[in-house]
Amino acid sequence: MMSHSVIDQTLAARCAALGTATLYEANGQPCAVDPQIRSIWPGAFIAAPAYPLVCSPGDNLSIHIALERAPRGSVLVVDTSDFIAGYWGEVLTVAAEAAGIVGLAINGGVRDTAAISKRRFPVFARGVSVRGTVKASAPAVGLPMIFGGVPVADGDLVVADDDGVIIVPAAAVAATLQAGEARAAKESVMMNRLSQGATTLQLMGLGHWREKA
Repeated sequence: MMSHSVIDQTLAARCAALGTATLYEANGQPCAVDPQIRSIWPGAFIAAPAYPLVCSPGDNLSIHIALERAPRGSVLVVDTSDFIAGYWGEVLTVAAEAAGIVGLAINGGVRDTAAISKRRFPVFARGVSVRGTVKASAPAVGLPMIFGGVPVADGDLVVADDDGVIIVPAAAVAATLQAGEARAAKESVMMNRLSQGATTLQLMGLGHWREKA
């Protein structure tokens, strides 16, 4: 399990340099979350350990509990059964910042998007809704679950940027980063050759398609 106590700035910087697309390809597993879960403001970025929780549709009590339980440095990963409502807004953003939470990924909805954007708090959500929620039940807090089609457990690595959200199992983080950096280095060489006149058909060994086109 990754440490929640302090965000590993070196790890986060390595993830930011690579981006979710490269890390997804390097991981080699179906780690990409449903692409409808997107950043609510351009340029948002997360690379931090997951703290998973489940909300009943239209009920955000689990989030309030998680803000007390989640270790500092966590990103809250919230399943709502795809129900779109305003589970999260400016008040919870301020509470999360005070609790040391570094981001939110939710397959439901959020509101107060202008205020969240102004605070530069990273939020990745399925939608936006002004509709509020009740606080009556808490199906699961801190337990493994499926989020946007991808398994997630406490301490797995969440990386999110403008291209989407991926979740890398804690045990695979080191290997994924190493493979990602090797892939990025290879692509850098390829792009240099492309700028000098080579074609993708040549560099990717796809020349036989010239005869078929």
